[in-house]
Amino acid sequence: MTSGSSLTPVNVLTGFLGSGKTTLLQRLLRSRRMERTAVLINEFGDIGLDHLLVQQVDESVLLLQSGCICCSIRDDLKSALRGLLSRRERHEIPAFDRVVIETTGLADPGPILYTLLSEPVIRHHFQLGNVITTVDVVNADLHLSRNREGIKQVAAADRLVLTKSDLAEPGQTAALRDELARLNPSARLWDAAEDPVDVDFLLDVMPYGRQPGPARHRLEGGDLGRRRGMAAKPAAVGGLRRHTDSVSSFSLILDRPMDWTAFGIWLSLLLNRHGDDVLRVKGILCVEGTETPVFINGVQHIVHPPQHLERWPTEDYRSRIVFITRGIDQGRLRRSLEAFCRLRVAELSAA
Repeated sequence: MTSGSSLTPVNVLTGFLGSGKTTLLQRLLRSRRMERTAVLINEFGDIGLDHLLVQQVDESVLLLQSGCICCSIRDDLKSALRGLLSRRERHEIPAFDRVVIETTGLADPGPILYTLLSEPVIRHHFQLGNVITTVDVVNADLHLSRNREGIKQVAAADRLVLTKSDLAEPGQTAALRDELARLNPSARLWDAAEDPVDVDFLLDVMPYGRQPGPARHRLEGGDLGRRRGMAAKPAAVGGLRRHTDSVSSFSLILDRPMDWTAFGIWLSLLLNRHGDDVLRVKGILCVEGTETPVFINGVQHIVHPPQHLERWPTEDYRSRIVFITRGIDQGRLRRSLEAFCRLRVAELSAA
């Protein structure tokens, strides 16, 4: 298990085609917090950053007025990040202490996160920050009901950004909020049409219980363990609810401290067999032999390095885990984990 480090954070900005990723990126780049940021995009021609450009450093790097550098991904993400690192060390580009990756609108975030979390050189220098997903309120029905990538983008998010809510029909935004709360109850919400950009909220990774900002930043059910069953009410977003019925979120609350080895084996087995359908797992664990909680975070087959938190966010010291799954029986999953933990306890007692 790992704690905090001085690794360069990498934020992933994703969202379906036309959902406002580039507009949000433009707003972020105007903040002084972003002065030492490297932005990775697929092609310069795909985004409208012209009014932010100062000069072309070379064929693949642009220097922005904000002080950021903007680089194109010519081959793959691994090579792009390694190239950034090498050029920073040779002082060929301005120093940066954050990277923002803007994905294509059709991207499945899974392979991107896998690269960030598994490639040895990248893991040695970079750490994954928040995944930010933009959701077009007006077209969410179409985007999410017809595209599996859209569902995966929502499930992978740490922050969900509503866009175009000012253009939506009455009640449309509230209905979408309910549906997003059902699909990803652990994500935090920000409405880009209502509030000024909050860079700290969007980019900074903050464990549960230490989240600043107004109450509207919290989705109903967003605090882990707020509700036992996550039995979210259906949302009336056109045909979206019908198309996403196979995707469900639920929470497990475990009263006894967990054996870390047993849980790690169980989670590995689960993701090995059902990783494509475990869209997200996120939780805070009470682990045997530790006084502070352990934060876990995974997307599909990928699990972030676990983190020790400095303190419990509340007086409730039970383990709380949120799962977002597709077509997996909640009862079987719950019984599987409880049985595995009991088996581990029995083995240790016999030894």
